[in-house]
Amino acid sequence: MKGESGLKKELNLLEITLVGIGNILGAGIYVLMGKAAGLAGNMVWFSFLFSGATATLSAFSYMELSSMFPKAGAEYGFVRRAFGERIGLFVGLLVIYFVVITSSAVALGFGRYFSSLSGNGYLTGTLGLFIVLSLIMVYGVKESARLSILITLIEVSGLLIVIYTGLPYLGTVNYLDTPGLAGIFEASTLIFFAFLGFEDIVRLSQETKEAEKTTPKAMLIAIFFTVFLYMCVAITAVSVLDFRVLGLSGVPLADVVAVSLGNEAFVLMSWIALFSTMNTVLVVMLGGSRIVYGMADSGSLPEIFSRIHPSYQTPWVAILGVTLFSALFVLFKDVAIVANISNFMIFIVFFMVNLSLIKLRYTDPGRNRPFKVPLNIGRFPLLPFLGALSTVFLFFQLSLEVITYGLMFAGIGILVVLFRTR
Repeated sequence: MKGESGLKKELNLLEITLVGIGNILGAGIYVLMGKAAGLAGNMVWFSFLFSGATATLSAFSYMELSSMFPKAGAEYGFVRRAFGERIGLFVGLLVIYFVVITSSAVALGFGRYFSSLSGNGYLTGTLGLFIVLSLIMVYGVKESARLSILITLIEVSGLLIVIYTGLPYLGTVNYLDTPGLAGIFEASTLIFFAFLGFEDIVRLSQETKEAEKTTPKAMLIAIFFTVFLYMCVAITAVSVLDFRVLGLSGVPLADVVAVSLGNEAFVLMSWIALFSTMNTVLVVMLGGSRIVYGMADSGSLPEIFSRIHPSYQTPWVAILGVTLFSALFVLFKDVAIVANISNFMIFIVFFMVNLSLIKLRYTDPGRNRPFKVPLNIGRFPLLPFLGALSTVFLFFQLSLEVITYGLMFAGIGILVVLFRTR
């Protein structure tokens, strides 16, 4: 059984919102805070605000499009309806790239935290995580969401600990001190990785109750909550430790908490980061498997990936495919490089999603839109236009090395598109 009736609608507003928050609050903030502070200085809070605003602009496009087409294909489905099968398939492949590269990088981080806490090899933890999470995802989306919600509460508690321990230090530094404007926007580009995850709310719309109304609300709540929390953490971090020290730290939030709580904080934050990385891998692969399922269900990928487990009603072949593909990418080691390769993919995807909304306003004006992006000039939506421009701006902040890697993967994607649509 497949198609619209193939996946069970089990997620409500609270559950899908907490899943989104959990994914946005994933490994990014725990890993990238230090590198971002080193680039932006005490104005790293503004880098978080700018990245959050950029993500919000694109999120509005996701909201309207998901209310029009609440299916598991998400970005692939949006772009395909606006620009045709080939461009839709290419964007879908970029999303799959993003999913597997992000999952493997974050799982590797999990493996290293696991190794430091248990003494076992990091590959044991990395591969063990993939196996356990794939079994949970096959068992059911409700169970996956509940696990994600539980870990989300742990993640939030970790960030609240950082903020609480830094309260006595607030106001002790100049929050406008920065090495330069270029560093602020370079940090914004890197930090963008820490906001990715809201789009997984859309990828789970086919399993969300009243998705046309629930999905836009969940996205808006998740983004606003995380922007506020991130800015509080950023201000706290640079208040406690000099941004130059943070820039050299591999465990920046643990270092911040250690100033108040001592060395025990390293163990505490390592455990929280362990759960945080687990949650990111879970939700990213959960959303990615739905993209693969949606593309296979539409005939763009091999039909086998659209198979639904007869007992659990989950796309088990797509889940296992994403898991195995992710496991192949554990060779990447530099978190900043991997994060920006993911950003390369998602900047192109967001650009195309924003363009798709603009185009569909003119080519499909009569379709029902339970949510409509505000601020329009006639049919022309201003926020998606600004969203497209902002992603182009951030794209050109990427390094030549990252762009080279990104173009290589994109080239492979183009060959796959030509092969599948010949």
